[in-house]
Amino acid sequence: MFFAVAVFAGCRSNVSIPNTNAPATVAMRQVTDDLGRTVAVPVKITMVVSLAPNLTENIFAVGAGDRLVGVTTFCNYPEAAKSIAKIGDTMNPNMESIIALKPDVVFVSTASQIEAFMKTLEANKIAVYVTKADSLDALMKNLSDLGDIFGSKDISSKLISDLTTRINTIQKTAGDTRTRVFVQISKEPLFTIGNQSFLTTALGKAAAESVTRQVETAYPKLSKETALALDPEAIILSDSEDNREPNEVFKNSPAVKNGRVYKVNADLLSRPGPRLVDALEQIAKDLHPEKFPNK
Repeated sequence: MFFAVAVFAGCRSNVSIPNTNAPATVAMRQVTDDLGRTVAVPVKITMVVSLAPNLTENIFAVGAGDRLVGVTTFCNYPEAAKSIAKIGDTMNPNMESIIALKPDVVFVSTASQIEAFMKTLEANKIAVYVTKADSLDALMKNLSDLGDIFGSKDISSKLISDLTTRINTIQKTAGDTRTRVFVQISKEPLFTIGNQSFLTTALGKAAAESVTRQVETAYPKLSKETALALDPEAIILSDSEDNREPNEVFKNSPAVKNGRVYKVNADLLSRPGPRLVDALEQIAKDLHPEKFPNK
């Protein structure tokens, strides 16, 4: 798939003439993914598959949405992503469907269980590019790398500049006094964010501090006893159908007693992409309304 061999036929006068029916040689180059792996990709990438909703959003954001030929069932933003062929979900993609699409590259996230299907794709000579957007800085790097891969550096550079300006404005306006918050990912069982989640450090830009910032892993499950001792000043709910009120364990917390419970669209909180900045703006305004009079 990666290289085509030009076939030359001999003719009279000992002059070699290229066979015009032979496939053209595909120009290749090497890029380095977030695991430090060297990945061979075409110089001009025309068909890709995304195995994570944030990667789909990021590819669209850098102006390469028209290159996507396959996405997961969870890829619902932007609107155009809904009409792209679905290849299963993030954790259990359909290998046959992906291989049939013949993509130049498959983009995956380290948040996915990638080990098993990476080997299958590479065995079929399909390049796999692994990303790891575990912080705001890593998100900006991912957008920059995608701009380089797709030849749209002008778009990605402007995007990064605009997002950085917005983040700096949020941080400057919100100030240095941080509110102790609990981010509730699900009510039952009680899941939150830990020290390996990109949200934990990103919250600082909105003058917020996660009360579970020291908990190991990205999205730990908490016992009621552990949660009871946290006593957050505010609670941020990842807004979904089964997570629209705080867990009962927080009923006597300052957050609930003072009515400081806020909902943020679950997709904005869970996907390290450009819309994460929308979430930070909302959180900063919810927590510090006096500093954002035009909320």
